[in-house]
Amino acid sequence: MKRTLGFFTIFLACASSIFAQQSPQEFLGYEIGTHFTRHHKIVDYFEHVAEASPLVEYHTYGETYEGRPLTYAVISSEENLNNMEAIRANHLQNAGVISGASGNSEKKAIVWLSYNVHGNEASSSEAAMLTLYELITSKKDWLENTVIIMDPVVNPDGRDRYVNWYKQTKATPYNTAPMAIEHMEPWPGGRPNHYLFDLNRDWAWATQVETRERLEVYNQWLPHIHVDFHEQGIDDPYYFAPAAEPFHEIITPFQREFQTEIGKNHARYFDEQGWLYFTKERFDLLYPSYGDTYPTYMGAIGMTYEQAGHGRAGLGIQTSEGYVLTLVDRVAHHHTAGLSTIEIASGNVDRLNSEFKKFYTNSKSSHKNYALKGEPSKIKAVKELLDRHEISYGMAKKGKVRGFDYTKGKNAEFSVDEKTLIVPTDQPKGKMVKVLFEPSTKLVDSLTYDITAWSLPYAYGLEAVATNQEIAGSNSISEDKVTNTATPTGAGYITTWNGMKDARFLSALLQNGFKVRFTENAIRTAEKEFSAGSLVITKSDNRRKEGFDQQLVALADQYGQQLISAATGFSMEGPDFGSSQVRIINKPRIGVVRGEETSSLNYGEIWYFFEQELNYPITSIGSSYFSDIDLSKLDILILPSGNYSEILKEDKLERLSGWIKNGGKIIALGSALDLFAGKEGFDLKKNEQAKKDSLQQGNLIPYAQRERESIKELITGSIVKTQVDNTHPMAFGYEDTYLSLKLSSDSYSYLNDGYNVAYLKEKPEIVAGFAGSEAKKEIASSLVFGEQPMGEGSVIYMVDNPLFRGFWENGKLFFVNALFFVNNDDYRLELTQ
Repeated sequence: MKRTLGFFTIFLACASSIFAQQSPQEFLGYEIGTHFTRHHKIVDYFEHVAEASPLVEYHTYGETYEGRPLTYAVISSEENLNNMEAIRANHLQNAGVISGASGNSEKKAIVWLSYNVHGNEASSSEAAMLTLYELITSKKDWLENTVIIMDPVVNPDGRDRYVNWYKQTKATPYNTAPMAIEHMEPWPGGRPNHYLFDLNRDWAWATQVETRERLEVYNQWLPHIHVDFHEQGIDDPYYFAPAAEPFHEIITPFQREFQTEIGKNHARYFDEQGWLYFTKERFDLLYPSYGDTYPTYMGAIGMTYEQAGHGRAGLGIQTSEGYVLTLVDRVAHHHTAGLSTIEIASGNVDRLNSEFKKFYTNSKSSHKNYALKGEPSKIKAVKELLDRHEISYGMAKKGKVRGFDYTKGKNAEFSVDEKTLIVPTDQPKGKMVKVLFEPSTKLVDSLTYDITAWSLPYAYGLEAVATNQEIAGSNSISEDKVTNTATPTGAGYITTWNGMKDARFLSALLQNGFKVRFTENAIRTAEKEFSAGSLVITKSDNRRKEGFDQQLVALADQYGQQLISAATGFSMEGPDFGSSQVRIINKPRIGVVRGEETSSLNYGEIWYFFEQELNYPITSIGSSYFSDIDLSKLDILILPSGNYSEILKEDKLERLSGWIKNGGKIIALGSALDLFAGKEGFDLKKNEQAKKDSLQQGNLIPYAQRERESIKELITGSIVKTQVDNTHPMAFGYEDTYLSLKLSSDSYSYLNDGYNVAYLKEKPEIVAGFAGSEAKKEIASSLVFGEQPMGEGSVIYMVDNPLFRGFWENGKLFFVNALFFVNNDDYRLELTQ
């Protein structure tokens, strides 16, 4: 039965909506700051407010690796929300990011607030709920000319890892003693995401699903202001803008000035409450992959806010300054800074819009174009990255240009053709293009918070030129589709080895039961030349595999891999298919150590690489029980960067040596090399450079100059040119030089009895980034990648991390080669599987 209701019913409906709009305390049943709120309850509260209030829309933009929703809220006046698509389009048209003349809609300020990118910096998501409620109640006036986008939990998996641990561990009532277990978060901590990546360093590289999904939404808005809420050590009070030097040179005077205006407004509120804070220290604006720098390079006022606390603080902790820092305090500070930011935005709508437009329309660079060429799969990978950032590109026409040649390190003539990728700076996001592609970033101060070099041509191992010339080309992009034909009458098939596309194909072959070989020397067959490392799949090895040709062709088509049919195993030049120089690749059983002794970030990089990039199974082994495992069940053991001195003492190291000599293989990365350096039976030694006796000199350095003096010994993520022995299987697919990302001045001597696969000469060449004068001396004549044979097995030493943050694309093949090509043809492997 349908009833018609009148005015009274409408009134009740409106009143019901108002009363249903509960505060966080009313909805959750506790005062914010007295408990940590699990992610699903934060989502529930935002959903509740969106249902009850006409001022809030709530959306899901993705899902984490562990299946938690990624969400954001849009908060503005009811009129604005009803006209939101026009407002958004008008904003992007104003900047020229999308085509069409700017509409007549009244301009708005767009503010994006990102909370809890580090899962154990958990106060900010609590503050987000308070901020949401206050915006739709007492601060509604700001919503008339401002659109606020709130991502309440950027890292749900990390947050719940921390919150669940804390709830299971804390005392009742909570214990404020720093020694209490509730202040000793276990490995790996809640900071990273599922794969233990730091999402605050992934904005530009977009390796993680959270980043990729977020960028799709972020690029639909391109806010005027973006704030990333963080926490720092318990004895630091609160940090807000303006940021520290160095600033990247593309950052405009307005962006600098407006940061200061926002900071002064925060200071007014903090001073009223007697809260301490600091500015202009520590947190610079250079590395492009942070939650403050990436938005800044996209035209926003990008800022980091850092509250004392972090994973140690819990609900309350005694600080060294004699007071108890509580979660209630931490929430109040973030809540106040968030509201202060919105207040300033609401009061400066016209300035924000006009300066944003200037940022995008004045994007001229010292270079008009960046041209890149190389292995097609690497070019494709760069295109995919540019697509995620919605940066335009095209392909060249055949010709020559002159500019800075990345390979030669100087101005030179550079040939381009239809397969050369062109990325122009004359486009709305031209400033970001400059940041990502410039050969060397200008440093006004070498005291920085992160790496100082990242240029994409170096990272992807491509030939490139930065030029002021126009390059004729086309915006139409066509991908060559690979199709293969089965040749049952031939001896087998051969395919090239150049990059990760080939590595993924090999992984798929091994897991689908194919027997695969690789050639240690160049082969000429089927009228083509194949370099060392090329894969050979013979009918003889796979004679027991039913439907061999058809299955192989289907898999090659799936992975875009071009197979060349070889009618005979008799090579025109080089070894024949049955030669001992065409070696079998067995399917190795791989273990990776994880736990307190390992770097969670490096373990995560390895874990992610195997599961998401190589698609090859591994067994993760806890360091707490590592000494008890049966090593004979493994063929390869990977040691992430870490300190293994406690779990691999003398007797355990001797057992490990025995396993290696019996055919096992160790791959050690970064500081894991210290386990072997100087130990009996191992050929690895720390580089002992002749140093000045600086003891007395050091004592005479004034206190205020100590930090700056210490940078002489630092390398902050610099690109160095290494020499490569590309006749060694670990270097197949590489030229005779390789650009490595060096993250520290750790230095090891050349191997005497092993193979120095990649190494630095007496005078290391720093291609880009900062390296201190003393650090350059320390890394002289040092190992980068090497192999030490031991009995039937090997130890692979990787001083530099080729998997760093998942973005150094050109280093990954060294790691794959170490897995499958180096000392991997022992038939013992097959017999034990």
